[in-house]
Amino acid sequence: NPATEAARLLTTHITTVTDRYRGRILSYDVVNETVMEDSTLAQTAISRAIGGTEALVDLAFQTARAQLPDAQLVYNDYMSWEPGNEKHRAGVLKLLEGFRARGVPVDALGIQSHIRIDTYDPSTGTGPRQEREWRKFLDEVVAMNYDILITEFDVNDQALPGDISARDRSVADYAKAYFEVMLDYPQLKDVLAWGMCDSYSWLQEFKPLRTDGLAKRACPYSADFAPKPLHSKLAAALQTASAR
Repeated sequence: NPATEAARLLTTHITTVTDRYRGRILSYDVVNETVMEDSTLAQTAISRAIGGTEALVDLAFQTARAQLPDAQLVYNDYMSWEPGNEKHRAGVLKLLEGFRARGVPVDALGIQSHIRIDTYDPSTGTGPRQEREWRKFLDEVVAMNYDILITEFDVNDQALPGDISARDRSVADYAKAYFEVMLDYPQLKDVLAWGMCDSYSWLQEFKPLRTDGLAKRACPYSADFAPKPLHSKLAAALQTASAR
């Protein structure tokens, strides 16, 4: 039976991981990136066999909860505050609403926070963002009693001018503005960077590359492990955030 075999594959994976790391998993990204950019849900051979993507993700979280009754269970996705993410954000909200309506044990939304400067505005020194719309999105998420996490933070500087000092300053200012919004929410208690040092950042290979051929400066530390303005701005934002 295809549905039975699909369920077995999924539950075996989750139970194998959770059995291996039992006692060490405090927070678990159970499902990652199942919402497409057009707001629909991704389809795979397993989801089709099991009866749909909602059935698949529901079973994943139910299995994880049975295995880890005290862990934080997270749905993780890459929606962000740049223009062009409106449909994706709407799809994530719809998925989260469905979890609550169906009683699925999901505790938090992981927000990858691969923020990016796709176009450069010389008047502001950074890139465009939809702060009002992003706050509305976050308001709706926490109103459903979800915690939030920053799970994969970095800054794609592909559209910034090449000058390193100016570029680092713009990256730091853009990230500071983002963190000031995010840290307004006491439901945010964890921040994870997706790489600490520029030379090891996945963005060095992620297209589009910079048109000037220079390395991207996406992380808190430079290629020689020196702290950059991004590091100091993040530290300041965290130090001034309200207790939680």
